[in-house]
Amino acid sequence: MGTQDEQYSDNKFSDNKVNDRQVDNRTEKEKAIDAWLPITGSRNAKWWYSAFHNVTAMVGAGVLSLPFAMSELGWGPGVAVLVISWVVTLYTLWQMVEMHEIVPGKRFDRYHELGQHAFGEKLGLYIVVPQQLIVEVGVDIVYMVTGGKSLKKFHDLVCDDHCKDIKLTYFIMIFASVHFVLSHLPNLNAISGVSLAAAVMSLSYSTIAWTAALKKGVQPDVDYGYKAKTTVGTVFNFFSALGDVAFAYAGHNVVLEIQATIPSTREKPSKGPMWRGVIVAYIVVAICYFPVALIGYWVYGNSVDDNILQTLNKPTWLIAMANLMVVIHVIGSYQVYAMPVFDMIETVLVKKLNFTPSFILRFITRNIYVAFTMFVGICFPFFGGLLGFFGGFAFAPTTYFLPCIMWLSICKPKRWSLSWITNWICIILGVALMIVSPIGGLRQIIVQAKDYEFFS
Repeated sequence: MGTQDEQYSDNKFSDNKVNDRQVDNRTEKEKAIDAWLPITGSRNAKWWYSAFHNVTAMVGAGVLSLPFAMSELGWGPGVAVLVISWVVTLYTLWQMVEMHEIVPGKRFDRYHELGQHAFGEKLGLYIVVPQQLIVEVGVDIVYMVTGGKSLKKFHDLVCDDHCKDIKLTYFIMIFASVHFVLSHLPNLNAISGVSLAAAVMSLSYSTIAWTAALKKGVQPDVDYGYKAKTTVGTVFNFFSALGDVAFAYAGHNVVLEIQATIPSTREKPSKGPMWRGVIVAYIVVAICYFPVALIGYWVYGNSVDDNILQTLNKPTWLIAMANLMVVIHVIGSYQVYAMPVFDMIETVLVKKLNFTPSFILRFITRNIYVAFTMFVGICFPFFGGLLGFFGGFAFAPTTYFLPCIMWLSICKPKRWSLSWITNWICIILGVALMIVSPIGGLRQIIVQAKDYEFFS
């Protein structure tokens, strides 16, 4: 029957030891389309690709808002929420890595494909695709704002009152201009260099954030009480802060797509190298998140900004450099989150609407997407409120409990077993988070919007 056990990197192969190409039912046209699409186009990633893609996806703008989230949660609840989130999301990430090839002979290269397997063809799409799109597009919009704000902060620090004040709108446009170029890289492996630079930057600016805060020492008028004067305000802020933390653990939305780039054979399935990469990524996440959150709050208390680098001004050169690092990092993060969106758009256009795969098609669709995220970012640059709103609304399901529901549906653990109980605890926590944090985030946006002028 020909050679045995070559990479079964494409979607289907039989359970016997036959090379997948000889049982592949796809037509030549379908194979060509899959080779063109961003997620299935390249399958030669090493395990460390998964490490820095995951760091880039996870350690985003969210880390800078963690001291602010701590100020709205308080010491006890804040530390508990951070630790529980780290443990729960590592567990759900492990589940997704395991489920990537849970059906012998098939790879679930995209989140919605796993959803379709768990919930059925149509229902799986309806459940997963809207949430995944909200997360990925939402993150890219927030990163437009973050990139623009960090560029502005860099400009203001370097100029030191000698330059003309430039509107945030223009800085968001400058940040977007990079993506009009980078968005034309064909697939996830093609952006691995950008992603590596982004991962290094995230570790660097996180370290600068907490060391600069530590050097300042605890501020003389530090206050660890809740900032809101009313109970209602405190509760809403608490809810919003939960969303901020959820936003900080958002890598699950691209984890299957990252794993899809790793080669896989029967002897060496992709989950081995992928899991190794995830462990490294989560160690980096802990090194970034916990010192920034705890030291930032300890030094500034409730007077910390929703982006700690906005609070720090001295030493000027170091904070300016950190803001530039944030810009480089969110450039990489934007691309990691945009790639699955490009894949969805291009799949629909080519497979459903029968467009011919071409550079022109890619050029038009990707530029429209970048322009859209730029425009929304310019219109609504509410960093903290956006984090809380998106964090709860879509991140909680796709990160905290959707993998658990899929696991219960596909693996069917015995009722009251450890696996069954663990998954139900995660589901209850995730649903609670999904309900309360958008309420807090939306209220924060409304409060901030009172004194806001469009295109300011």
